[in-house]
Amino acid sequence: MRIGIGNDHVAVEMKNEIKAYLESKGYEVVNFGTDSTERANYPVYGEAVANAIVNGEVDLGVLICGTGVGISLAANKVNGIRACVCSEPYSAKLSRQHNNSNIIAFGARVIGIETAKMIVDEWLSAEYEGGRHAVRVEMLADIERRQKEK
Repeated sequence: MRIGIGNDHVAVEMKNEIKAYLESKGYEVVNFGTDSTERANYPVYGEAVANAIVNGEVDLGVLICGTGVGISLAANKVNGIRACVCSEPYSAKLSRQHNNSNIIAFGARVIGIETAKMIVDEWLSAEYEGGRHAVRVEMLADIERRQKEK
């Protein structure tokens, strides 16, 4: 599985640790984030990972900025993306099972590295359940289609 990872200047250290952690578990990780601690704009990296997913370059994405909020907002502007900000593992797991999230985001200023690893583990080990949840995921896709028509 190929995972795209993106980050701004605040999250360089956490990105590097999560990237190494995922690679140690056998995942191929493609870095779309900055490697510099000089000020960078998170929308650039959120969009890059989102586009890589939609274009089939990677399967899933991990985004990290100060809070996880801004970078996930950028990703969610791309049709077909369901990015969820999670600060604990349970929500991450349910975001995959119920919402079929394809990006997980978290904040380097909000959680520590061990919590980030637990979030990523729960998210990646969870599987989309479909069923009653498929109706809601399809409703999200309907919103995207209607927005394209405007």
